[in-house]
Amino acid sequence: MTKPAPKRYRTTNWNAYNQALIQRGSLSVWLDTSMSWQAAPRGKRGRAQTYSDVAIQFCLTIKNLFGLPLRQTIGFIQSLLKLAGLGWGAPDYSTLSRRQQTLQVRIPYQKSSGSLHLLVDSTGIKMLGEGEWKTKKHGAEYRRQWRKVHLGIDAETLQIRAIEVTDNRQGDAQMLPSLLAQIPADEPIACVSGDGAFDTKACHEAIAARGAIGCIPTRKNAKPWKGNSLGVLARNEILRATKRLGRAIWKRWSGYHRRSLVETKMHCFKRLGERVTARRFDSQVAELQVRAAILNRFSMLGRPYTVAVA
Repeated sequence: MTKPAPKRYRTTNWNAYNQALIQRGSLSVWLDTSMSWQAAPRGKRGRAQTYSDVAIQFCLTIKNLFGLPLRQTIGFIQSLLKLAGLGWGAPDYSTLSRRQQTLQVRIPYQKSSGSLHLLVDSTGIKMLGEGEWKTKKHGAEYRRQWRKVHLGIDAETLQIRAIEVTDNRQGDAQMLPSLLAQIPADEPIACVSGDGAFDTKACHEAIAARGAIGCIPTRKNAKPWKGNSLGVLARNEILRATKRLGRAIWKRWSGYHRRSLVETKMHCFKRLGERVTARRFDSQVAELQVRAAILNRFSMLGRPYTVAVA
């Protein structure tokens, strides 16, 4: 069969989406006076925390949004509170650094109108190493290290629904069950799309356990798996369809190309910073989760709606 011609798309809500993009650069910061800025008593022995997790996450959001060091972040927060006429105190930089290690980041999201179509992939964020110019001139040294960010996004709302942070030695397929576990058990998942790295028995079984369909291309030298489990049967069906239709037609027929949306989201993720600034691993996880929360806030302002053009 001949390879189908690529589709062309047109954005139908350009005016609204254009305003949403403009809003993302607005400096208007609204502080809810009913926000629990001070930490509530925990009823435990020892010194109580002064600032709530909401206040710490707000400070870290400002830090990541504007790319500020910790001390400059505190000065920014103090200025905001003064302009807002609030008598709240701002945490010092050492408190902010210490609390970041144990912070449970809340990532807001909007649910899709129907069943969830989850798109999964991973990317690397630099943690340690030289800049790109020195690497190009003299080569990379052994000290270059990366943090691997595994993302699962909603194909409809473009919201980040699941995130895991590991070192650069962790494989993509190993983290899929953890990403699926972050989706509430009562929320139906219609489909999970990933690249060929997710073509493993563990991934297909995890997808089948959630009652979802896996949209994962088989490897070029793939052979049928033995067994009668739901994951094995679903994967073998993909293999038969690929051999019958061809890889290019199967991708178009199954809607596999929608997975490119997660590639776009990873590009947006890196626009907030090519490097993670925290030193400890727990702090790095919190920093990257805060970035995910920022991107979800951006998506809530507006997103493009596209239709195929004949």
